[in-house]
Amino acid sequence: MALPSSSIRAASSTVYPAYLGLHQNPNSHHAPFRPSKTNHANTCKCIESPKIARRSLFFLPATFLLLHTSSSLAVDDTNMSSTLAIDTTITDRIFMDFSVCPSYFRSDRPLGAELSSCPDSEPFGRVVFGLYGRLLPITVANFKATCTAAAYRGTLVHKLLQGQFFSAGRQGFRRDKGEVQPPSGLIRNSETVNPKAFKLRHARPGTLSLCLGENDDDDDIKLNPNYHNVEFLVTTGPGPCPELDGQNIVFGTVLEGMDVITSIATIPTYKPAERIRFFNDFAQLIGDERAQTARALWDRPLKTVYISDCGELKVTKQSLSPPSLP
Repeated sequence: MALPSSSIRAASSTVYPAYLGLHQNPNSHHAPFRPSKTNHANTCKCIESPKIARRSLFFLPATFLLLHTSSSLAVDDTNMSSTLAIDTTITDRIFMDFSVCPSYFRSDRPLGAELSSCPDSEPFGRVVFGLYGRLLPITVANFKATCTAAAYRGTLVHKLLQGQFFSAGRQGFRRDKGEVQPPSGLIRNSETVNPKAFKLRHARPGTLSLCLGENDDDDDIKLNPNYHNVEFLVTTGPGPCPELDGQNIVFGTVLEGMDVITSIATIPTYKPAERIRFFNDFAQLIGDERAQTARALWDRPLKTVYISDCGELKVTKQSLSPPSLP
């Protein structure tokens, strides 16, 4: 039997939530759904579930949206807590004095003279690094041992990518070219293959990192069974360097002397012409070893910046790193 038109208008103008529209709508022509009494004789009969009207999906309770949002935020909080759990306590302090040697390329420079004995050295300033000894004990111990043994003294800053970072500590046997000879007694660094060692990011200027992906040591040196990687890089800013993340190990930060880092970053560098880059790429493609030797001169500062002195500063009390890290 058809309902009166007034009843149809009243039913269509009334909006009910999904759960009320199914059970308590008095104007609905469907019979209300009432749970039947327990009857053991009818337990094998299947009860057809009521059909939900399409328009009732738009009126879901607000608690569903709140629960869905809170669950997604809980995932983000978990990731954030894992990042904040990294122990960046500064356990050691290392200083490095940077200088410029104007007479390095002069023809009357004594053959084989080391950079540490430059007669007309011009000081840049001192930089103090704080090291994360609890997070990366092996990397910090090797770096500190190389500094205290004065192996970094006379080391050349051999690469500078303006707006990103500079590198120092390239390993070799030519002290007159500013190469490093690591001291004996260094520990074999197993942290270079540990995924946990790559959690810190190069997120701010003054980040101290062990060069792995950016390492410039020759292949014949790396193949030595007693090889120890001592090359490091320092980010210069002004922004982060995400391309270094996951490839190099962050193990410290600049505590003092950020103005020295900024001054080094402003030095112009050698940029080969496009034609030279093309021939170098072709030489590397055919396996010419001279291509790698030529590339070692790219991005080199046009001023001879080197480490004139280095050592350890005693820490009386361990302190936490700045809150902006990692």
